[in-house]
Amino acid sequence: MSSSVRVTDYPAIKNAPLVGLAEGNGSFNNIHLAGLVLTVPYLLKWFLPLFNRGGFKTYLFLLVLSGVPTTVAYWTVMSHIGSRRNEKVALPGKDIEEYITINDEDLKRTYKRKDKIPMQIFHDAYFDGKIDFNGDVLDIMEQRHDWAKFNFTMELFKYVFTVLIPCVISHSQTQDEEQVRDHYDRGDDFYGWFLGPRMIYTSGIIIKPDAEESLEELQDNKLAVVCSKLDLQPEDRLLDIGCGWGTLVAYAAKNYECDATGVTLAKNQAKFGTDRIEKNGVPASRARILCSDYRDIPAGTTYTKIVSLEMAEHVGVRRYSQFLSQVYDLLDDDGLFVFQVAGIRPSWQYEDLIWGLFMNKYVFPGADASCSLGWVINKLEGAGFEVKNIDVLGVHYSATIYRWYQNWVSNKEAVIQAYGERWYRIWAFFLAYSVIISRQGGASVFQITLHKNLNAFHRVQGVKSHASIHVKLDKEPELIE
Repeated sequence: MSSSVRVTDYPAIKNAPLVGLAEGNGSFNNIHLAGLVLTVPYLLKWFLPLFNRGGFKTYLFLLVLSGVPTTVAYWTVMSHIGSRRNEKVALPGKDIEEYITINDEDLKRTYKRKDKIPMQIFHDAYFDGKIDFNGDVLDIMEQRHDWAKFNFTMELFKYVFTVLIPCVISHSQTQDEEQVRDHYDRGDDFYGWFLGPRMIYTSGIIIKPDAEESLEELQDNKLAVVCSKLDLQPEDRLLDIGCGWGTLVAYAAKNYECDATGVTLAKNQAKFGTDRIEKNGVPASRARILCSDYRDIPAGTTYTKIVSLEMAEHVGVRRYSQFLSQVYDLLDDDGLFVFQVAGIRPSWQYEDLIWGLFMNKYVFPGADASCSLGWVINKLEGAGFEVKNIDVLGVHYSATIYRWYQNWVSNKEAVIQAYGERWYRIWAFFLAYSVIISRQGGASVFQITLHKNLNAFHRVQGVKSHASIHVKLDKEPELIE
């Protein structure tokens, strides 16, 4: 094993073992792909007797015909033969049987000893009970580079072309409603078994990396940070778009005495949030949860503060700009907007893409707008917003999800009894893998504080709540003369 890559031992997170820090394959070149896509039809035109007498129109016809197969072939080959991004961490090279037990005879004949199994084939088989982990799911997943490979399979391409791309193109209101309600209305007990009493399905925040803060402490930290960034005042009108189970709405109304409105598509969430507001002694005249699509938020109504935490992924790439323009119109000219969104790193490895496709298929269908930070910022600025502050919370998410994972595993029997073995396995894999992916940067979450980019916006008023510039020094430095 390597000595040049160090491990950590912070109580705040599930620290990776050395083998868990191994890099994957990220070999890809857009220029090479473009060259192949343009060259293949020329070669076909040259060698095929039926086409070699044709002109430019024949070339274009062959370009259309061969473009997708050429792209699929290139992605497939590069995901198989590309080298790891770096090899500073040496893999143990153990037999696959050390990590997993394959119960299916066909799979057992194909993958044995040093034959690594493609991750997509593995997780589908695991969900069906055809494969089992030899130990804790998270511990074995930490060592995945020694027993799994991250190459594109025909099943992944089939999903991309028949489900993902049509979904990206459409993203109709009906489609979003069906997907969101199918997911979030599964049952409050299902989500309570890993989210705990706060029922917050977004990243918490670590305040003390040298302490093992509870899930509830992480989420309470996040609620306090968001409300501080919003600079909430009693006279504020707060809108939470994609409010989940309404915890932030109740928290803001109770602690800051502002008027708070939450919006969610899920019926169970709306009922739960309404009940939570009432239980916390907040009058219905000052806080409410609307079961509504974001597109149906009444135009003409404006808010002094708006927050949206990890909801925009569901909006979709196609409608992202439209959504942000709507938020712009809903926000007062002197208002603040806190926007938290998850995204995949632009310098991706194949593992990141395969994980993203798994998430889209099994966990968050329709959530195709998990893009890079640069893409998100371009969209925000294009909608007329100015960025005040950005906090990248990937490792905070890892700490949060690790606690979700612990909760889920501890409730295994109850989950299986209520929802069956398959749902337990899907969520155990999802949570374990998400602990890793968010910790290592494959996907992260960005918390962005914004306001309208107007000449008349008094930016100096935001200095007090611009937390990242208020540095606490261990000792006073000596000044330079």
